[in-house]
Amino acid sequence: MGGVFGVARKTDCVGDLFYGTDYLSHLGTKRGGMAVAGPAGFTRKIHSLESTYFRTQFEPDLGLFSGNMGIGVISDTDAQPMVFSSHLGRFALVTVGKIANIEALTKEAHQRRYAFSESSAGDVNPTEIIAMLISAEESFEAGILSVQEKVKGSCTFIILTEKGLYGCRDLLGRTPLILGEKEGSFVFSSESSAFVNLGYEPLMDLGPGESVFINPMGWEKRIPAKDKMQICSFLWVYYGYPSSNYEGINVEAFRYRCGAAMGAKDSVAADFAAGIPDSGIGHAVGYANARGIPYQRPIVKYTPTWPRSFMPQNQKTRALVARMKLIPNRSLIEGKSMVLMDDSIVRGTQLSDNARVLYNYGAENVHMRVACPTLIFPCEFINFSTSRSSLELIGRKAILDLEGNETGNIHRYADASDPKNAEMVAWIQKRMKLTSLKFQTLEDLVGAIGLPKEKLCTHCWDGSSYGH
Repeated sequence: MGGVFGVARKTDCVGDLFYGTDYLSHLGTKRGGMAVAGPAGFTRKIHSLESTYFRTQFEPDLGLFSGNMGIGVISDTDAQPMVFSSHLGRFALVTVGKIANIEALTKEAHQRRYAFSESSAGDVNPTEIIAMLISAEESFEAGILSVQEKVKGSCTFIILTEKGLYGCRDLLGRTPLILGEKEGSFVFSSESSAFVNLGYEPLMDLGPGESVFINPMGWEKRIPAKDKMQICSFLWVYYGYPSSNYEGINVEAFRYRCGAAMGAKDSVAADFAAGIPDSGIGHAVGYANARGIPYQRPIVKYTPTWPRSFMPQNQKTRALVARMKLIPNRSLIEGKSMVLMDDSIVRGTQLSDNARVLYNYGAENVHMRVACPTLIFPCEFINFSTSRSSLELIGRKAILDLEGNETGNIHRYADASDPKNAEMVAWIQKRMKLTSLKFQTLEDLVGAIGLPKEKLCTHCWDGSSYGH
């Protein structure tokens, strides 16, 4: 997906910018970048993160940066930040989201004889598209409104100007942006967890479509928030760091409630509950406590070098990552029946390998419990589950096999109370060779978050959508 960070300080900002951006590293694995506005203008650096980590890549560069305002980004898409010269003045830009209509916007720009200078995997860089829309207007505020009007999908972004920073949340608030403060400093961040060790206190979550301007002297709202919100539910289920809050709702507390809701409805015999590290752990603790059974760790994660298994685009690489990053403990597995909690099943790569390993190590029974409903619809609004084909999703594979086409009765399969849904779950259970398999209901997931359903995007589970 990606994350953005921005800081305005009365003193040098480079340390806060460096560490704040690094705290967003769990949101992406491909590229990182920083840009600082200093006495000599804008200084920018971009590095690949595919072979090493943000902190390792950027630490040798810190002496090159000097200034009291800057932006940083962790990106799974294009190279960022980008620096532009326009009639509005020089500015730098970082973005996160997904421009679903990027081809149409590019075609329109070409018709107006606009030339693009950078590309992302052979396509126009999405960040440059956003800069084009901003620069075509008479002010930054008008440019921000133009982005919100014309971009389909989502785009949350931070603009670094010579006078300050604009933090801009996407029109429907699908991705978060949080304003923080400490004495003499103001920051924007995709995650509140980036504030804690840097001494910042969260001031507010920007609302859908809201824009706030910060400089070393203070902050002010420039564009008011809209009424409609569709924040991505998967932020709590999987993406979010456990200590982060979105809309005032803590990620780990949600996972505990989500697992507890499953545990309250389950009675399968098991020696203990366990979670697939890392995001499955909170769900499993909630489940175990609700059931009154022990929580144990039969699988531990080797954290230093392995990325998330759904991110690499090559299936062979995904399978390798899924196998190598988790280490089983035979002493806790052999002869045991367990309930294994995971946040989701996207393609089934990791789950299939985990089940095989557990049985090979002597597990008697593996009862799988998944903290969200079956993923059936590819994400259209942010860069989550960016499958090249909907048939990469395990739910779609099941529907294709059961129906003869991948969309047959699709909304029945999304309904947990429909017999078609039970058929799909049974198909996945058999394919994964599990003793039993249950998915969280959408109703209980929404209840565990605690926001009204109309404020949440649940498209990947039920196909619902609103607005852009």
